[in-house]
Amino acid sequence: MEFGMPTLLEAADLDACVALCKELGLNFIELNMNLPAYQADALDLERLGRLQNQEGIFFTFHLDENLNVCDFNRLVAEAYTATVLQTIEAAKRCSAPVLNLHMAKGVYFTLPVRRVFLFEQYRDGYLRALLQFRNACEAAIGDSGILLCVENTNGYPAFAREGISLLLESPAFALTLDTGHSLCAKFADEPFILSQGRLAHMHLHDATGGRDHLPLGGGDLPVERYLSLAKASDCRVVLETKTIDGLRESVHFLRRL
Repeated sequence: MEFGMPTLLEAADLDACVALCKELGLNFIELNMNLPAYQADALDLERLGRLQNQEGIFFTFHLDENLNVCDFNRLVAEAYTATVLQTIEAAKRCSAPVLNLHMAKGVYFTLPVRRVFLFEQYRDGYLRALLQFRNACEAAIGDSGILLCVENTNGYPAFAREGISLLLESPAFALTLDTGHSLCAKFADEPFILSQGRLAHMHLHDATGGRDHLPLGGGDLPVERYLSLAKASDCRVVLETKTIDGLRESVHFLRRL
């Protein structure tokens, strides 16, 4: 299995991230595109390639968490789609195998007795937008082998599961299992995720009922179960804590197993 680290605020720049990755004996860094330095139009792809060759590591991308390719404002949706397509081209140039993305739930209205998501209310348009996005990504990826992996967050509503199933009809899409998110959501998404047979990426971190992104061994997660699942699914695994100390603890925890 290949283990990687997330982008950490404490690791102020790419050189610091690479140094930490090497120090801990990890295989890759997941570049977080919410940060200014890692926007698709700001990346120095030649430098990324050099670092990969010199240091023997590689990179994956975590797309902007605000990404919403189904926004009802056509210009907004097109801008998000263009951002993904630009990132696919960047991933091709630096041989990044995975682009991780969240599935936007969009806006909801709170009625007296229930919450109504607008993507559920306007389901046909939502699915049509996802189909267009899927086709554009598939064409851009071509035969490069890059995977767009959809990550679980805090429980998928039915319309999102339908949308993910539509994306998974393309070999360009797969799934990310975030273990801490799963625990905090009382494992609600896991039957759906595991039934698809398309798990390719994992964000591994501990959690308790109310706290997420803890170092491994610091919460209630059955870590060895998820390691076995990652191995069986041939997943790359990001040790997704939010601090350098937490990342070190997770690495040391794995070495003690």
